[in-house]
Formats: sequence, C-alpha cells, structure tokens
Amino acid sequence: MISHVFVGTSDFQRALRFYSALMQELDLSLKFCDAGKPWAAWMAAGHARPLFIVGAPYDGASATAGNGQMIALLAPGRAAVDNAHAAALRHGGSCEGPPGLRLEYHPHYYGAYFRDPDGNKICVCCHDAPGPRT
Repeated sequence: MISHVFVGTSDFQRALRFYSALMQELDLSLKFCDAGKPWAAWMAAGHARPLFIVGAPYDGASATAGNGQMIALLAPGRAAVDNAHAAALRHGGSCEGPPGLRLEYHPHYYGAYFRDPDGNKICVCCHDAPGPRT
C-alpha cells in the first residue's frame, strides 16, 4: 500500500545521525545516502519497498512538522520499541509517550512516541503478544 515516506529536515547531518541510530534498533538497512542532495533512505532487508526517506524539502524551503501527522514504524518486538525510543532520546529526540502497552488500541499494542530533532512525530510499535525474548 505504501511506496515510501519522506520526512523533511533542516539539518541533514543531524537527521542522518538520529535516523541511523533509530533504524539500527529496528533492524532496517540503509539503502542510499547522498549528502549532496541531501537525502538518505532505509528499508527492511529483502524488500525494495516501502522506503523511509529523510532529506531536505524539494522546494528548498525550511522543513516544518505537520500538525496531526505521525509516522509509525513497525518494530520486531517490544525490546526493539524500548531500544528505539531510548536511541531517539539519546540522539536529540523528545519524548511524546514512553514505551508501554496501549490497551485502548488492542491487547498487544506496545508502542513509544517521540519527536525527531525537526519536530516530526514518530511512533515505534509492535502488535504481537510478548514472546520469550521481548
């Protein structure tokens, strides 16, 4: 259903550090990085799409965060949600909701919410029941 998601940034190097740390915790691979454009994209191993892309806005104007917009990234387990949230905060993100169950969504929804350094709201979540290693 989704080909790619593009998130604008006003400081590409800062965003690259932030999202590289986050994507590592989610086991997502860097597909490309071009600091001259500037933009970078990540994807799940073995899949060409969807892509998560971060870069400077095409029109050259400053990046701004949308009100009411949020991107949710799927985590392979609850530990990955915890680790991704911690990595986001270590790399300049701000907490919008700590890791935990959100029973109002469904019995196994485990998520965390934060904003990246440009103010974009990101969720990392897992929909599975806890396993022996989560």
